[in-house]
Amino acid sequence: MMGSSLLLAQFLCLLLFHSHSQPAHSSSNFSSSVQLCPRDQSLALLQFKHSFPMMPSSPSTFPCYPPEKVLWKEGTDCCSWDGVTCNMQTGHVIGLDLGCSMLYGTLHSNSTLFSLHHLQKLNLSYNDFNRSVISSSFGQFLHLTHLDLNSSNFAGQVPPEISHLSRLVSLGLSSNSGELMLEPISFNKLAQNLTQLRELYLGGVNMSLVVPSSLMNLSSSLSYLQLWRCGLKGELPDNLFRRSNLQWLDLWSNEGLTGSFPQYNLSNALSHLDLSYTRISIHLEPDSISHLKSVEKLYLSGCNFVGSNLDLFGNLTQLIELGLAGNQFGGQIPFSLGKLKQLEHLDLRNNNFIGPIPDIFVNQTQLAWLRLSDNNFQGHLPFSLRNLKQLSRLQLSANNFTSQILNEFSNLTELTELHLSYNKFDVQIPFSLGNLKILNSLTLSFNKLFGKIPDSFANLTQLTWLDLSYNRLTGLPRQINTLTGLTTLFLSNNQLIGHIPSLLSRLSDLNILDLSHNFFNGTIPSSLFCMPSLQFLLLNNNLLYGQISPFLCNSLQYINFSHNKLYGQIPPSVLKLKHLKVLMLSSNDKLIGNISSVICELKFLEILDLSNSGFSGFIPQCLGNFSDGLSALHLGGNNLHGNIPSIYSEGNSLRYLNFNGNKLKGVIPPSIINCVNLEFLDLSNNMIDDTFPSFLETLPKLKVVILRSNKLHGSLKGPTVKDAFSKLQIFDLSNNNLSGPLPTEYFNNFKAIMSVDQDMDYMRTHNLTTTYVYSVKLAWKGLEVEFSKIQIALTTLDLSCNKFTGKIPESLGKLKSLIQLNLSHNSLIGYIQPSLGNLTNLESLDLSSNLLAGRIPQQLVDLTFLQVLNLSYNHLEGPIPQGKQFNTFENGSYEGNLGLCGFPLQVKCNKGEGQQPPPSNFEKEDSMFEEGFGWKAIAMGYGCGFVFGVSIGYVVFRARKPAWFVKMVEDSAHKNAKRLRRKNAPARNGGRRH
Repeated sequence: MMGSSLLLAQFLCLLLFHSHSQPAHSSSNFSSSVQLCPRDQSLALLQFKHSFPMMPSSPSTFPCYPPEKVLWKEGTDCCSWDGVTCNMQTGHVIGLDLGCSMLYGTLHSNSTLFSLHHLQKLNLSYNDFNRSVISSSFGQFLHLTHLDLNSSNFAGQVPPEISHLSRLVSLGLSSNSGELMLEPISFNKLAQNLTQLRELYLGGVNMSLVVPSSLMNLSSSLSYLQLWRCGLKGELPDNLFRRSNLQWLDLWSNEGLTGSFPQYNLSNALSHLDLSYTRISIHLEPDSISHLKSVEKLYLSGCNFVGSNLDLFGNLTQLIELGLAGNQFGGQIPFSLGKLKQLEHLDLRNNNFIGPIPDIFVNQTQLAWLRLSDNNFQGHLPFSLRNLKQLSRLQLSANNFTSQILNEFSNLTELTELHLSYNKFDVQIPFSLGNLKILNSLTLSFNKLFGKIPDSFANLTQLTWLDLSYNRLTGLPRQINTLTGLTTLFLSNNQLIGHIPSLLSRLSDLNILDLSHNFFNGTIPSSLFCMPSLQFLLLNNNLLYGQISPFLCNSLQYINFSHNKLYGQIPPSVLKLKHLKVLMLSSNDKLIGNISSVICELKFLEILDLSNSGFSGFIPQCLGNFSDGLSALHLGGNNLHGNIPSIYSEGNSLRYLNFNGNKLKGVIPPSIINCVNLEFLDLSNNMIDDTFPSFLETLPKLKVVILRSNKLHGSLKGPTVKDAFSKLQIFDLSNNNLSGPLPTEYFNNFKAIMSVDQDMDYMRTHNLTTTYVYSVKLAWKGLEVEFSKIQIALTTLDLSCNKFTGKIPESLGKLKSLIQLNLSHNSLIGYIQPSLGNLTNLESLDLSSNLLAGRIPQQLVDLTFLQVLNLSYNHLEGPIPQGKQFNTFENGSYEGNLGLCGFPLQVKCNKGEGQQPPPSNFEKEDSMFEEGFGWKAIAMGYGCGFVFGVSIGYVVFRARKPAWFVKMVEDSAHKNAKRLRRKNAPARNGGRRH
């Protein structure tokens, strides 16, 4: 009994000692039957948790993954709950760690969280507070020493009440929504009152109004300062680098920040320095670099260097990480960098380094990351790479390596990331790559790799990303189904043949599957349509046939089966994919049936392309207003009839609208003016009976208007708004019944065609999640050509085959970037404007079958890109200009002009005809054509009657175009069309001819 009492006394003493020496406890190191947590604080915590009942659609939307849901059990001691820390003496909650806890929703000012007045540490990072503002109630936590709100999707102003937290040692507000702002008044109060602050994380907070000199007012105890992408502008005081306690300084991507990096008295404590993408001057001189002896992590990418002596960095032998990307450094990598034996990360991307990579890595056995992409390296990969046994990430993309891919990569068993894309490797993929068993990401795209993908790839079971696209590969590994961790698989633009293996459907985590632009045949395996995680499925441009099977999973967002041989109808299950954003089934000419109005239930649809197939019936009228997100709608090249959808809602996102090549009737709906983002409109080859839709001039972004081959009539009256059609580059109204003079005032507004654009990119939509490259069919240099991509620099003006009258306006000479001009088959009079000689980018000029007179301007000889010239069937006279491109054109360019002479015609010019006539002659001819043959012509007398009658007869026939006569002339013109093209001329705009 006595022994038991002694043991009990000893236990109580130990417990008393423990209570004094450990005043606080958390759930991770304490369990007791005694309930310490006050009931009001336990209730406050539960109510706070229950105030976030909403959950996002997927846990992957959180900034950390995988998040952990808060599991607190009512009726138990809150001090035992996950993330809760209590004071052991009082039981008060003094610590709350809810980082990455799947909290989703608005944090309100009356939240019960703010009743926990004893809190000392609060971590709410890596949650999603749905762009709510940071409440001023945070200022009530007067005992708080640590506040972490990083990566929590807050927005609005940082409240000045944060400055009330005078005990704060660490404050984190980085990586929020991008709309979090810290104004100068709040920052100054924070700097003044938080005198104990040692860590300040403000990365991504908008501080554009804060003067950089005010940073000097921050606590002298500050050791960590993170200010990346804060929008800081102006000169940074160099004394900031001399603060004695400053260990970590991150100013990355403040592009308006200026100043000079000090060359002496640098803080000896500074170990991490990032000045990347600022305008702070850094002198590459021995004195300035030698002061960086304490810095272990140095990032100076995209900086304002003075000098280029990179050898100096070889003296900083303490460096662990060095980033010098994006500085336009040239020459070879200096051998002195080989002295950095402690180096773990080296980033030299996006420079101009040349030659083979030197063997400088022999002694850098600690290197884990090596990034040399986007340079001009060539030749062999250095053999010293095989010594880097710790290497986990190797990026050598976008260089000119031509040698074999080293088999020595098999020694780098720690590799998790290998990027060798955009090089010139012209070999088979080595079998030894299959030894890299922990490889997570492999990119070999845009090379010349050939042969079969090695079966050893079946060993890469940790692989999540595999990109082998744009090579010449012919076969898949037999056991591709073993890559069970794969989320992304790019195999497009190869020479893969045979059937698509159904084994792919066993990759249950696969999110993206791109097999496009290969030679796969057979039917699409139905098992691909029930893969639970698949969101992107691209099988376009293959030889697939058969019907599309039903879709059994609802995860798909992107479907592209274009350019195959599929037949039948669209399965109804496609129209039930509620997350679908892109549906592209174009160029499957045996896909038939009506387009169901159920398609309008796909509220997230951004791109719909069913063009060049066999669909029939009416266009669902709801397509004009069912989705504000729809940006591209292409139904051209089908058998659709009825009217164009008449209602287009305000605020829509439509950029590309193409209904060409159907049997649509009626008028062009005026509600298209609601499509304020519209860039491309093609309604050609239909039966639209309307006047020219002048309301289109109100659309500010319109670049392409094609209304060819309809029944448009009336005249073009000219602009009614400022800057009408100022962005227009392609304007095609050919083959209609339009009349009146040419729209000179519109030409004066074509500002986009007046300036030469050298942009070699292609027109496309730019959505947040998808992109769509515009395509078009054009009458191009006498042929119908399909442009699967429209180069931004492509420009054409085609008003041919109408009833336009009057002169060719001189203002056409302002359209200097014009590549094709076609005014043929109208009733234009007067002479050819010499100003057309200013169109120095012109490749095709067709003025045939008009009533033009006078001589061919000598200025046209300066059109050095001209490949096609057709001036036939006019009243031109005099000598044909000689030299340059004019020496390449044949008879067909000039036939039907009885007054022309000189090469290439057989008619010789008389002596003296080589001179241009005086302007007065042009005026007399213009006057005759403008005034017609009235009383002045009759007064010429009976003696000239016969000649005059023949002349006027020809004019009447040409003007009124009797069917038999026009057919005769046009048949003759078509026979000569091929002769009009320059032989072996380089084409600057590719396309497929029809």
